[in-house]
Amino acid sequence: MELIQKTSDLSAYLAADEAIDHEHPSVREAAGRLARQAEDSYGYARLAFEFVRDTIPHSQDSGDPRVTWRASDVLERRTGICYAKAHALAALLRAEDIPTALCYQRLDVVHGLVAVRLDGAWHRQDPRGNKPGVNAQFSLGKERLAFTPDRAAGEEDCPELYAAPHPAVLAVLKAATDRPHLWETLPTTL
Repeated sequence: MELIQKTSDLSAYLAADEAIDHEHPSVREAAGRLARQAEDSYGYARLAFEFVRDTIPHSQDSGDPRVTWRASDVLERRTGICYAKAHALAALLRAEDIPTALCYQRLDVVHGLVAVRLDGAWHRQDPRGNKPGVNAQFSLGKERLAFTPDRAAGEEDCPELYAAPHPAVLAVLKAATDRPHLWETLPTTL
């Protein structure tokens, strides 16, 4: 699948916004700690991915009712659904000047992930969090995402790369009173 930048200016994929608040002290602290362990940009990107995937439980898996959407809140509260975890990973990567896009899959609901620009190309990564039947890994080669869309069921990979969270995604996150409420309002299309 050919990934499509929604914004031609690559600097847009380094920008901070209300959800990807990479200038926040908690994001900067986490980014600095990870950067000290990395030898290069690839190593940093892998460490940031594994940090978000492995140390921030997906709130559905853990049963946490809190809804987070801002990257700094995800890092501080250590919880989030796929969209929130994607915001946190994007913030950590952008904090170290690695262009990062938000992207989506249309499964039974819209699923959020990121694409990282390394070695002159975009590479999708899914920091959702592993569990039985889900084994997402950081890869610049063959994608190792959490889910493969079922084409026969009408599911698909969305090729668009967004510099900011999709408005439909951000709206449901902000409006949710708790995770059960959020689960009832997740978007099925973008």
